[in-house]
Amino acid sequence: MKTTIQISDELVAQAKAFAARERTTLRVVIEQGIRLVLREARSSKQFRLRDASVGGNGLQAEFVGSDWARVRDAAYRGRGS
Repeated sequence: MKTTIQISDELVAQAKAFAARERTTLRVVIEQGIRLVLREARSSKQFRLRDASVGGNGLQAEFVGSDWARVRDAAYRGRGS
């Protein structure tokens, strides 16, 4: 299929120089680049945070409804500054 695309002059010059060094054509370089991008996109999976939950029954009664600052202060109480 023939198509027209706009590519920066600098990028085309680099791609042509690369093609010449590799003794191939600009078309082959562009096709390889597109294939590489598509392959990477297929193989990359969306990040998913692993479940690092620990057993327990949730917050202790004294912290239900508390803000994070109170919970944090209690967690670090007695550790020194």
